[in-house]
Amino acid sequence: MNNTTPHMLLEIRETPTVVSNLLNVDQARYQNLARAMRDHNPDFAVTIARGTSDHAANFLKYALETQLGLVTASSSPSVITAYDTKLRLKKSVVIAISQSGQSPDVVNSLRAAREAGALTVALVNQEHSPLEEVAEFVLPMLAGEELAVAATKSFVASLVAPLQVIANLSQDAALQTALQNLPAALSATLELEESAVHRSERYRYAEAMVSLARGIHYPIAQETALKLKETCVLQTEAFSSAEFAHGPIILVEPGFPVIAFQARDATAPGTLERYQDLASRGAELILIGHDTPEIPAATRLSTPATGHRLTDPIVAIVAAYLFAGHLSLVKGFNPDSPRSLKKVTRTL
Repeated sequence: MNNTTPHMLLEIRETPTVVSNLLNVDQARYQNLARAMRDHNPDFAVTIARGTSDHAANFLKYALETQLGLVTASSSPSVITAYDTKLRLKKSVVIAISQSGQSPDVVNSLRAAREAGALTVALVNQEHSPLEEVAEFVLPMLAGEELAVAATKSFVASLVAPLQVIANLSQDAALQTALQNLPAALSATLELEESAVHRSERYRYAEAMVSLARGIHYPIAQETALKLKETCVLQTEAFSSAEFAHGPIILVEPGFPVIAFQARDATAPGTLERYQDLASRGAELILIGHDTPEIPAATRLSTPATGHRLTDPIVAIVAAYLFAGHLSLVKGFNPDSPRSLKKVTRTL
């Protein structure tokens, strides 16, 4: 490792330690929130987030719905902050996610939710932030300072922290075991970095891509598309692999690069069929996740099985981050300093 290594790549390499720290802190914080959720007995959940954090919120939606059957919606902060609407949230749990905890629209939306009687939770990386001050419960990401503008290790932390509460509520022994084994799985995933270095060269002159997944991996496809925009100035759009067939598939022509996330869960047969169809149309597949031989891919970043459908996407995003970071370097960019972006964005 040398002094010229971008912070983004250094921070990706910290993810096993970040997750280990989250798993080894006093569990009372997670248990207390789980107890409060049982007592509050919400009819639905609402998430508040922007950008990368909104992809974490989308992942949380899948986790809450598949594990607890708790219908989860994404809030539009402008409904409260611009239109001054009073929402009926008394029977809900409202979860705000923000690495910095400083964006006024997110803070004000969570404050309004608490005033409306919701059980409120803040998921933050920066201690003593305004968002933390308005929430009843706080789940710290414990990712440490993040110097790269593009969030990586804090995104991983924002997936893992609430899973510990969900594992407590659902009493899912397989999920609890998978979480304990996750640092080792992430360490194994980091061994893909050499492959990411080698394969990124192939896409030096790519001008556009799509990022596809289904189900719980879909927020990972969204986050990957954002990182490729931010760090590679590469027009990349994320689609559900099911929705992609309803119009956007017209984008595909011979040689068009498609990032294909393949899960090990119930969505796998459907994505297998979709990816085989895309390959037959001449698409060049970049397969991330479960190494499925039946999928003809030009590039493979095969991630280890983690033992649960909710933890497999976490190793997949680390593999995608490695690919994005090294593609940025190949294209001559600095992944730490995307043009026109800054670390903390405040919206009203």
